[in-house]
Amino acid sequence: MKKISSLLSLVGFLMVVLPGPLYQFAGLGLGTAFTLIRYGLFVAGAALIVMILQILINRKSVDWANLSVFAILALIAVYMPLNMMGKASAVPPIHDITTDVTNPPEFVAVAPLRKDAPNPVNYEGGEVTKQQLEAYPELKTVKLAQPVDEVYQAAEAAVATLGWKRVTDGARENTIEATDTTLWFGFKDDVVIRLTPEGDNTLVDVRSKSRVGKSDLGKNAERINTFMETLRDEL
Repeated sequence: MKKISSLLSLVGFLMVVLPGPLYQFAGLGLGTAFTLIRYGLFVAGAALIVMILQILINRKSVDWANLSVFAILALIAVYMPLNMMGKASAVPPIHDITTDVTNPPEFVAVAPLRKDAPNPVNYEGGEVTKQQLEAYPELKTVKLAQPVDEVYQAAEAAVATLGWKRVTDGARENTIEATDTTLWFGFKDDVVIRLTPEGDNTLVDVRSKSRVGKSDLGKNAERINTFMETLRDEL
């Protein structure tokens, strides 16, 4: 029973953790990657059940140090998919988020990089807009009491701080475009920051859009909020 639980824990952990790097670096299909994660959850859950039975049946002979190590692996393998599922159920299945839903910033410099992406560069609007407004009512155009040149420099610094890769060829005036690559799966999400002068003030709009996937698990809205916070820190 000890060997069975240890093996199940290790296999479940690898089935959950490895699909990201394998998708990113080894060409594993996205559907296959998610299937592995789903089944890894079941394998890790089975490992935990076997561990509980092991404790109930052979409590006196349990190697607690060994059990703890493999229990942690199994718990990680259970937590990661459940966390993803929880996020997916808590946010709408959309992947294009903007602070200005009536006139969203356009991707220009980034557009050629997205030509083969499953998610097109255009803003769909309609139901997507409705779902965004319901889920993220706090995402709106931000008005800053600094001139556009000063905000532009701060925006550049914020992009650098966040580790996004700038895309400059063809970018419009007072607009910054960049790509953020997620750590686990290496998903590429594109961002466009539009600055509009209004007297001595500046209006800041941000749009973040995933290249693949129907739902972004709330990542694009989170990215916009993080940028806005970083921008204020840079001013």
